[in-house]
Amino acid sequence: MGQVSAEALDAALRERGLRATPQRRSVLRAVTELGHATPEQVCDFVQQSGSEAGAVNLSTVYRALELMEKIGVVSHTHLTHGSPTYQVADHVNHLHLVCRDCGAITEADLELARPLAEAVRARSGFDTDLAHLSLHGRCADCLARGEQQP
Repeated sequence: MGQVSAEALDAALRERGLRATPQRRSVLRAVTELGHATPEQVCDFVQQSGSEAGAVNLSTVYRALELMEKIGVVSHTHLTHGSPTYQVADHVNHLHLVCRDCGAITEADLELARPLAEAVRARSGFDTDLAHLSLHGRCADCLARGEQQP
């Protein structure tokens, strides 16, 4: 999983005249440790970690994530119909494979999608943002168990 240090976050914030608060640091630590996490999961992690951030509510987490995405520290994708899923920005060069049966999220090399993106561009002139691409289907474990599709 990618890593962004608290010092790197502090520097990115200071460059823009912003403060590195304990809440922002805790949110970044949660995203880094969880890998792919919704704002709700980040909030739970921060609250349960007993960090120096004190009481952090969901709106604080959303604001911190939006700010960190704006400055290029984290990025998001939509892996489910619910909340976006965040990850550290230096860990975006992969496809997300989402199992619709068990909910597992695995990663695959982004290069696998390049032929598709090139074909879409050639036929429609549309430039695909592969960093936000997620494929939904059934993981190898669910297929091996022979579970039926819903």
